[in-house]
Amino acid sequence: MKNGLRSYRTKLGMSQLELADAIEVTRQSIIAIEAEKYDPSLPMAYRLAAYFEVPVETLFPNPWR
Repeated sequence: MKNGLRSYRTKLGMSQLELADAIEVTRQSIIAIEAEKYDPSLPMAYRLAAYFEVPVETLFPNPWR
């Protein structure tokens, strides 16, 4: 799934580990999401969007539009 996670994370100067710790997931999960090899669960997507204070659709655009 296409996403803007890396862009939002790097704008804040965060490492993958710092983001993973902040939303209570593994660093490997963040790596896989950024590489578009793993689609986050809905709760994880909402935690990420809440952390960056953006709508889920901003971080994870609808691929069907």
